[in-house]
Amino acid sequence: MSHDHDDRPQLTAAQAAAVLNPPPGRNGGDLVVETLQGLGATTVFGLPGQHALGMFDALRRSSLRYVGLRVENNAGFAADAYGRITGEVAPLLLSTGPGALTSLAALQEAAAASAPVLAISSQIPTTGLGGGRHGYLHELRDQQASVRDIVKSVHTVRTASQIPSAIAAAWESALTAPHGPVWVEIPQDVLLAETTLPVVSAMDATPRELYPRPELTIAAAHLLSNAERPVIIAGGGVVRSDASGKLRALAEKIDAPVVTTFGGKGAFPWEHPLSLRSWLEDRHTTDFLEDADVLLVVGSGLGELSSNYHTFRPRGRVIQIEADAGKLESNHPALGIHSDAREALADLLEAVERREDAGAAERVRTVLEKVRVRIEAQDLTLEQQVLAAVREALPDTAPSFWDMTILAYWAWSAFDARRPNTMHSAQGAGGLGYGFPAAIGAAAADPTKPVLAVSGDGGAMYSIAELATARQYDLPLTWLIVDDGGYGILREYMTGAFGESTGTELARPDFVALAESFGVPAVRTSPESLAADLSKALAAPGPSVVVLPALLRMFEPTHL
Repeated sequence: MSHDHDDRPQLTAAQAAAVLNPPPGRNGGDLVVETLQGLGATTVFGLPGQHALGMFDALRRSSLRYVGLRVENNAGFAADAYGRITGEVAPLLLSTGPGALTSLAALQEAAAASAPVLAISSQIPTTGLGGGRHGYLHELRDQQASVRDIVKSVHTVRTASQIPSAIAAAWESALTAPHGPVWVEIPQDVLLAETTLPVVSAMDATPRELYPRPELTIAAAHLLSNAERPVIIAGGGVVRSDASGKLRALAEKIDAPVVTTFGGKGAFPWEHPLSLRSWLEDRHTTDFLEDADVLLVVGSGLGELSSNYHTFRPRGRVIQIEADAGKLESNHPALGIHSDAREALADLLEAVERREDAGAAERVRTVLEKVRVRIEAQDLTLEQQVLAAVREALPDTAPSFWDMTILAYWAWSAFDARRPNTMHSAQGAGGLGYGFPAAIGAAAADPTKPVLAVSGDGGAMYSIAELATARQYDLPLTWLIVDDGGYGILREYMTGAFGESTGTELARPDFVALAESFGVPAVRTSPESLAADLSKALAAPGPSVVVLPALLRMFEPTHL
């Protein structure tokens, strides 16, 4: 059997010499960083630990930039944001046991939001693997079992020669649609042992493309071309696959109104005549979607938040384009198309016939007016004023990262993201503490733009330690902390359900003084001065904190 080697990378004479005479003093950790470099990584996140020291020592012999955070979970959030902003794999270096376990909430968010994070964890020495109790520091009976339910794939290394292939396979898995977190673990002794293996050269881990089946495209195009009241729901998959342009072209070709999910913010222009915006937690929007005779759902599983807490009951035909096969028809029967959103929209755009509907824009205006009247009847001027001030201060191209806080819940529905892939939140898994460390990851990805983080005082306490990280790396990010003295959203939920709240009231520090103790400039603001103070902070180099003492309320739900 003959093989065609023409398309394989050819080594120069100098590279061949280096292969035959690898530099001395290298270990398994060097193979890790060489593989990452060969795959195209430039930045890694993490936190050192005793079993992982081989990897971290190798970093100083590499060209990789290391951004070290103070808590593994926060390092995971930073890697998540880096992956979302760049669309590239974000390596996350972790130690065994407590270090690995502390990252799990961040990896759950990466899984829910389809962020390509490559977690590389150390393990106890090889002799301790297999479930016996040897008494090693950080020992778990089965460390993989702790992550297997969270990540897309798990890759175990037992010898140095397995390192490049395991990392390359994980890299490909992370970037294959749907993107997601992956896990590699390498024993301490493998990382520390000296190696005479050649230096790892460029590696190919190109992800597989996920194309729609042509017969499904034809069927979907027929339904849309002949629909009387087509509507489109655009989810996070549209943003991740960079398909916003194709989505707009399709909507305009068939005159279909578009609503974006909270994960799909920015996928469709907010002020477009066909834009229903993001008012998914509103019965007027839900009724409008239910009335569609053909509903095209792109890059969304129609989960709890996107379905107005599962009160949505479509009456027309549903077409669902989704890269995650597990989400296809998981909530509603549909013509399920397992595909990357960009590829499916490109094919649909060619296949559909132009359809004109002069009344579509008017129906959109009617729904938005009903939503406006409903909100204005609830005396929520302060909340709308604060959100408008944030929008005024934030440059259009600047990314923002929102923690699980009342202002973020408002932003999901009412904030104009203006650009795709600029507004991100922890609404996938819903864990606290996401905003500020995620902003660190985004600032590391692109330090030419200011980055905004938004947290409540409760969520802020999860990530106070990262003020030191922001200062150490002098990152251009501003942290808006809305201080209402507790877990505001839980206070509202409990009061609404039980008449009073328990465990939601919090003692907290003077956030301005605390930030300044880290060497980070900070200001206490008011709703009236928020836009000016936030603009000034975002325009200044390096990190800054803006504290807004305010008790914000949520708009009334419509799903109860």
